[in-house]
Amino acid sequence: MAQHQDDEDTPETRLARLILALRSQGVSDPAVLNAIETTPRPLFTQDLFKDRAFEDSALPIACGQTISQPFIVGLMTQALQVDKRDRVLEIGTGSGYQTTILSKLSRLVYTVERYRTLMREAEARFKSLGLTNVITRFGDGGAGWPEQAPFDKIMVTAAAPGEPKALLDQLKPNGVLVAPIGKGPVQTLKRYTGDGAGGFTVEAMTDVRFVPLLDGVAKEL
Repeated sequence: MAQHQDDEDTPETRLARLILALRSQGVSDPAVLNAIETTPRPLFTQDLFKDRAFEDSALPIACGQTISQPFIVGLMTQALQVDKRDRVLEIGTGSGYQTTILSKLSRLVYTVERYRTLMREAEARFKSLGLTNVITRFGDGGAGWPEQAPFDKIMVTAAAPGEPKALLDQLKPNGVLVAPIGKGPVQTLKRYTGDGAGGFTVEAMTDVRFVPLLDGVAKEL
């Protein structure tokens, strides 16, 4: 029996279990689930953690950062309500995992990363996957990408200490921004939805744990 269980513990069965787990936790959008299912998470993980790539947990990557828990990736992506016509700004490229999922759901993804090492590694992954709708920038994520604004949707994958006004200013009047907000080790995931007249409806979704959104770019080690 033990041998039979080992035979069934393949990457395919691990992925299937992960998708079922995401569904059970409320990630129900078929397009989001398909994007997660068709994005090879092991490609974005360090060699030491590749055997854990299909776990529903955050994993370490270079520069003291993490690849987010798949449930949080699914929840944030679903909350963003991405459309195939959308231009999306992502703050914090990291491994490029979330970027890749967004690229499968939108027209263009503009992604900003403050660590040059992470940016180079992510760009190599985008190239290996043949992604043609991802535009990268090494820079200060908190400043956004004003030259390309306004954006239909904005996702922030690091914790902003308070309302991210500079990023909200780069959102279309009816756009959506999803970000973890808070200064402590536990933050609140919030969704800002534009009302078309310069204001926002703000929804608190759940508690999350993200690395802080830092000013400037990182110095190379």
